[in-house]
Amino acid sequence: MTFVETLRREWFGNVRADMLAGLVVALALIPEAIAFSIIAGVDPKVGLYASFSIAVLISFTGGRPGMISAATAATAVLMVTLVRDHGLQYLFAATILAGILQMIAGALKLGNAMQFVSRSVMTGFVNALAILIFMAQLPELIDVPPMTYVMVAAGLAIIYLFPRITTAIPSPLVTIVVLTAISLLFDMDLRVVGDMGELPDSIPVFLLPDVPLNLETLLIILPYSAGIAVVGLLESLMTSQIVDDLTDTGSNKNRECVG
Repeated sequence: MTFVETLRREWFGNVRADMLAGLVVALALIPEAIAFSIIAGVDPKVGLYASFSIAVLISFTGGRPGMISAATAATAVLMVTLVRDHGLQYLFAATILAGILQMIAGALKLGNAMQFVSRSVMTGFVNALAILIFMAQLPELIDVPPMTYVMVAAGLAIIYLFPRITTAIPSPLVTIVVLTAISLLFDMDLRVVGDMGELPDSIPVFLLPDVPLNLETLLIILPYSAGIAVVGLLESLMTSQIVDDLTDTGSNKNRECVG
């Protein structure tokens, strides 16, 4: 298969489904990115810009079609101490170093080690991820207007019952559109994404971290960078393997590391 044929198959093989899936994930990532930013102790805009950058870049450089990468709670937790003790600029520097370490892992073919991970580890990873996502939502259900619980119940009902009517449109997307329309139409007293933090009103600015380029800075950020790199790779590669199994297709794990 030529490069052009491969490109056409991967990018234009199922445009409708790709657009719907991308829209669902984008809408879901907005509150997640803000929440993870709060966990890491940075401005919510940082998390939104980071999620945007990761998602766009990995779509071109990654090795697993049909998988989207973005900010996660596991990596956000690792950043708390660094931001608190040294500031945001050191986090930027640590992120760049983490990326370099991940590229080195890809160059050393460490992604191939995923073939030795057992099925029980995969099952544990998926279940633990589901528990973490559930636990992350619990604070959003405490001390909230009563209508929140009604909307949550309605959302779950749509997600699980709508596929019985049709699977042409993803039920999570229908849930977001319908519940948003209802809340706006009836002017409900609900907590919204904007309450979590200020949303960006401009595009991000590219710059180099404002930190001293010396050995002391390297020693400060290296432990955090290594942790972020390892956790990020483990999450990405395990998720990639799960998608492989679900779709009965292969993926390039080493390219995913570099991406």
